[in-house]
Amino acid sequence: MTDSGHVLKTRQGEFTLNRLPKRPRELLRAFDAADEYLLDYIADVVQPAADARILIVNDSFGALAVALSAFQPCAMSDSYLSQQATRLNLAVNALPGHRVNLISSLASLDGVFDLLLIKAPKTLALLEDELIRLRPHLTASTQVVVAGMVKTLPASTWKLLERLIGPTTTSLAKKKARLIFAAPDPELLVPVNPYPVYYRLENTGYLIANHANVFSRDSLDIGTRFFLQHLPDRPDVRDIIDLGCGNGLVGLIAAERNPAATVHFVDESFMAVASAKENFHRAFGRERDSVFHVGDGLMDIRPASADLILCNPPFHQQNTIGDHIAVAMFKESRRVLRNGGELWVIGNRHLDYHIPLKRLFGKLSAVATNSKFVILKASV
Repeated sequence: MTDSGHVLKTRQGEFTLNRLPKRPRELLRAFDAADEYLLDYIADVVQPAADARILIVNDSFGALAVALSAFQPCAMSDSYLSQQATRLNLAVNALPGHRVNLISSLASLDGVFDLLLIKAPKTLALLEDELIRLRPHLTASTQVVVAGMVKTLPASTWKLLERLIGPTTTSLAKKKARLIFAAPDPELLVPVNPYPVYYRLENTGYLIANHANVFSRDSLDIGTRFFLQHLPDRPDVRDIIDLGCGNGLVGLIAAERNPAATVHFVDESFMAVASAKENFHRAFGRERDSVFHVGDGLMDIRPASADLILCNPPFHQQNTIGDHIAVAMFKESRRVLRNGGELWVIGNRHLDYHIPLKRLFGKLSAVATNSKFVILKASV
């Protein structure tokens, strides 16, 4: 793709946009046809007043926030990478960072909004949680628009909007994108937020909390179950990192097996780290040493600061499948491990994680395998 493929051209102007994490010769754009459709609709139809209060939700790389920065919008996201990309893209376009108020998915909001713009998330549960949280900040005159590619807008999305916001209408499809318009109904009773959800971890006494955007929030997934069965018990370990921690189950069981270790929980999802923190403190109390960090993998973690890193890496980013995030995690793990430290990775057998791990680490061995998963141990 040429450089022009990374330029968003809208009624609001032209903006150079980047994805995170950055990759050389990036072929994927930091915006899609749904972003373009929504921005054109705002300029041509909504034409908001200069002082309109605008809230943007699930803006993957800041395309909407950057294009609408003149309105000084609020931008809510569960993704640290999304917030970092927004900061980066504001700077790239010489726009002041203070023009966009970045808010985490669990932050409290003030006041009401004139315009609510939502990019449809991959997880319907996340949208449900967001709508329930946002409902008190809408009035009958608030304009609510949900944008997405047609494949990400099933009928269940429309039904959810009608149940939690009010009557909906839809636009025609354009470049495989569509807009859904919801009219807030002040008489609609908003249910109690069902998130976080809880389940009892099998064969333990642990009650596990899971916010709406946590992977496998309703039960223990089979990959994590296999990983938990093989976690190491090493008396020499001082610092363990649960990398891409999700709800923190791996770090929790690692803490149980290594009682002298400090466990560090790292994820780019605010909801994941909040879930991990609640689960760890319920299990061990606040006196047990632990660290909880929302960030871009291990980028902010000191070199040579961990003895053991445990990782079940994601193989997708939003709707894009690939191993680039996993490989970045492996590279950073090598930097963060102390001499003699180990990186333990679980993945589906077909992902071939052994290839980049062998390239990065001097030693690599298989800890355990079954028909679906492999657990690999890499050390310097």
